[in-house]
Amino acid sequence: MAVGDLLLIALYAMLGAGAAGALGAVALRILRRRSVAVSLAVVAAVAVAAMLAGTLAVAWAMFLSSHDLTVVTTVVAMAAAVSLGTALLLGRQVVQRCRELVSAARDFGENGTFTAPTVPAPAELAALSRELALTGERLAASRERERALETSRRELVAWISHDLRTPLAGLRAMSEALEDGVVADPARYHRQMRTEVERLNSMVTDLFELSRIHAGALSLSPARVSLYDLIGDALAGADALAREHGVRLAGETVDALPVVVDGKEMTRVLSNLLVNAIRHTPADGTVAIAAERRADAVVVSVTDACGGIPEEDLPRVFDTGWRGSQARTPPSGAGLGLAIVRGIVEAHSGHADVHNVPGGCRFELTLPAPA
Repeated sequence: MAVGDLLLIALYAMLGAGAAGALGAVALRILRRRSVAVSLAVVAAVAVAAMLAGTLAVAWAMFLSSHDLTVVTTVVAMAAAVSLGTALLLGRQVVQRCRELVSAARDFGENGTFTAPTVPAPAELAALSRELALTGERLAASRERERALETSRRELVAWISHDLRTPLAGLRAMSEALEDGVVADPARYHRQMRTEVERLNSMVTDLFELSRIHAGALSLSPARVSLYDLIGDALAGADALAREHGVRLAGETVDALPVVVDGKEMTRVLSNLLVNAIRHTPADGTVAIAAERRADAVVVSVTDACGGIPEEDLPRVFDTGWRGSQARTPPSGAGLGLAIVRGIVEAHSGHADVHNVPGGCRFELTLPAPA
C-alpha cells in the first residue's frame, strides 16, 4: 500500500473518530452532574463509536462491499455491547463504594467518629477514606484537648475565686477592726494588709500575663544574653524565700552559655521555677539549677526535692490551674506559674518538660541554641 493511501485512510479515520469524540465530549458536559456510572458508560460508548465512525468513514472512502461493511459493523457492535456492559458493571461498583463512603461520612458528621467501609474500593476512594479516618482521629484528639482545657478553665475559675475570697475576707476583717479601734497593734495589721495586697497583686499579674500568652499578644524583645547572668539574677531573687524555707540553692557554677531570649520574660520563667521548687522542697533540702548544651539546643534544668509527682499527674503539670495533690495546694498559688512558664518558653520556640528523679522532680527548658 502506498504511503499516500495510508495517509488518506488515517485522515478519514481521524475525521470519523474526531466527530464521535466531539459528540461524546458534549454528552459528558451535559451529564457531568449525573452518576459516575453514566459517565463511564458514555466514555465506553464514545470509544466504540469513535472506532465505528472511523471504520465506516474508511469503508465509505474505499468503497467496501456491503458484505464487508456488514461484517465490520457487526464486529464493532459486539465490541460496543461488551464495552458498555463492562462500563456499566464497573460504574455500578464505583457508585456502590461511593454510597458506602457517603454513608460513613454522614455517620462521621452525626457521631464524630469515622468508620471506614470494609469492602475494597478503588485507590482514590480508599485514599479519601484514609484521609477521613485521619481527620476523625485529629478531631477526636482536638475534642479531648478542648475538654481538658475546659476542665482546666473551670478549675482555674473555682480556685481563683477561692483564693481571691480568702485575702479579701482577711482585708475586710482587718479594716473593720482598725475602723472600730479594737486593734492593740495597728502596725501589725498594716503589715498583714500589705502582704495580702501584694498577694492579690501577684495573682492579678499572673492572670494578665497568662491572658496575654493565650491571646498571642506576648511581645518579646529577644537579645543575645548569657545564661550565667539570667540564672544569677533568678537565684538572687529567690534567695530570701529559700532562706525563709531553709532550702539551699545550688547553681553558681553554671557555664556562660549564650541564648537569644527576652531577658525579662526568661528571668520570670526561671523565678517561677525556683519559687515552685523551693515551696515544695522540705527544710534542709536543695534546689539545683543547671544549664548544658545538647546538640543544637540549650537545656536549663531546675531540680527539687519534693519527693516526686505522681506519674498520672505529670502530663498536667503545665496545665492552667493545675495544683495536683493536697501537698501542692495553697500557699503554692493559683496554679498559674507553670502555665506561664510553658507559654513563655513556647513563645521562644522552645518547650518545657518535667520528669521525676530520685527524691524529687526536674523541670527542663529546652531553648534553641544561637547560631
